[in-house]
Amino acid sequence: MKRNVLNSPRLVKLKKHRRRIVFSKIFLFLISLSVIFLSLAYISRSEELNISEIRVVGNKIIDASAVKIAVEKEITGYYLWVFPKTNIFFYPQNKIKNDLTLQFKRLKSITLSVKNYKTLEISLIERTALYTWCGNNIPDSQVNGEKELKCYFLDDSGYIFDEAPYFSGEVYFKFYGPADIGTYFSKENFKQLIYFKDALTTMDLKPVSLSILENERVKIFLSSNKTSKQPYIIFKINSDFRKVAENLEIALDTEPLLSNLKNKYSSLEYIDLRYGNKVYYKFR
Repeated sequence: MKRNVLNSPRLVKLKKHRRRIVFSKIFLFLISLSVIFLSLAYISRSEELNISEIRVVGNKIIDASAVKIAVEKEITGYYLWVFPKTNIFFYPQNKIKNDLTLQFKRLKSITLSVKNYKTLEISLIERTALYTWCGNNIPDSQVNGEKELKCYFLDDSGYIFDEAPYFSGEVYFKFYGPADIGTYFSKENFKQLIYFKDALTTMDLKPVSLSILENERVKIFLSSNKTSKQPYIIFKINSDFRKVAENLEIALDTEPLLSNLKNKYSSLEYIDLRYGNKVYYKFR
């Protein structure tokens, strides 16, 4: 019978010794890791490294106390039940920014910084209200139906961000068409629509509202003293806006449209710019 070398007492003893060394190293590693973890936990709770005050700056309309409440909610509690979320190195910057952006649509940008190791300063830039969006469809009577509309503010990029109070008259240029709060109105075409609106203003046509219709049609309504049937300009949203504006400007300086607008503007029904270089119009 051959001797079983692999199971010899000497080899078994050597294996046990090596196993004890490995276990000892693992144990020492875990102890060291625990000491480091507890040391970091202790240091992280140091008063000198934790936010004790929240300061909101740059806000003009948004309530600072509402912002503070939202931020306090995010920095309350601990990571892994040990590390405080108020720690200046660990506080949830991205979570705070995301939640504030969702809660306050008016916010354009948010900057977070820690001052004097104690104060979390939240610097806000708010969106500027330049226009209003008043729903998908323009009311049958723009004058009588205005009071029932719920409108929202838009900024210079077409972002819809906050409910607007009721304004009588033509304080803000109004947009109508598919959109929703927290989205962009006609994002791909908004700058061109504003360009065309401004071009109409330079032509003394006084645009007051714009509606995006089906089949890629756009109507811009003009100011009128009448209580209904406001005159409008109609064109296609996929047009070359600069070319359309040039064609309209030429037509406005050409008879008989030049005299008709001057003498009987109040009876204008529409100006149609959907057919290339041709400009169609109708007076009552």
